[in-house]
Amino acid sequence: RSLPVAQAIKVLQDDWNCDIVKIGGLVRTKERFVKRRQRLVGPDGATLKALELLTGCFLLVQGNTVSIMGNTFVGLKQARSVVLDCIANNIHPVYNIKRLMIQKELAKDPKLANEDWSRFLPKFTKKNVQRKKPRKKKDKSNKSYTPFPPAPTPRKVDRLLDTGEYFAKERERKAKRLVETKLAAKEKSILKRQAWEDSQGQEPSEQQKRKRLKTNESTASVDVAALKANLKASSSSASKKGSSSRSNVSDFVAK
Repeated sequence: RSLPVAQAIKVLQDDWNCDIVKIGGLVRTKERFVKRRQRLVGPDGATLKALELLTGCFLLVQGNTVSIMGNTFVGLKQARSVVLDCIANNIHPVYNIKRLMIQKELAKDPKLANEDWSRFLPKFTKKNVQRKKPRKKKDKSNKSYTPFPPAPTPRKVDRLLDTGEYFAKERERKAKRLVETKLAAKEKSILKRQAWEDSQGQEPSEQQKRKRLKTNESTASVDVAALKANLKASSSSASKKGSSSRSNVSDFVAK
């Protein structure tokens, strides 16, 4: 498996052993497999180097296999478990490296040789973090079954026909829209002013109270239909004036 000759020749020695871990069929998608294999190698091979120092084995990741060579069965077993945990179980090698480091330090103490090391070893629990928010299921228990499809959404023309604006002129529609926007802007400014005064914690003076009442009454008393009628009357009078003011050409011609 493309091992260096100086390393591969050690297999001929009696105290050296090798193990080849097949990792190709452990993951379904290729993208996930490549990502986990790169995680095992680490940046610039740092993770692989740390595993070699802790297990005392030589590791080489090549294609769909991982080659392990070592002179102890314990090191081979540890390296194999780390590789399978990373590829198959999606456990990052860093957690196993921490575990191996603690085990290496505990092995130096002869008092703990016959004791259980589980109380010293860290327990990493797998957290299932949901990245996408689950869709809320619609409650269909209260809805009664109807064989008819839902009513179609009304078009713009249908809405204009219902309100009667369809038969109005474009100028009248614009005038009505302008009045409505002005009224909405006025109400919004009044509410904004009142909210600002309330946030300041100052009670409005008598003059401000009268002004508020006056503006509220004026906005309440505005009638859109009356405004439309006034605009229509003014436009008709303007057209009459224009026609009356036109001069005849015969007035300026000499007889």
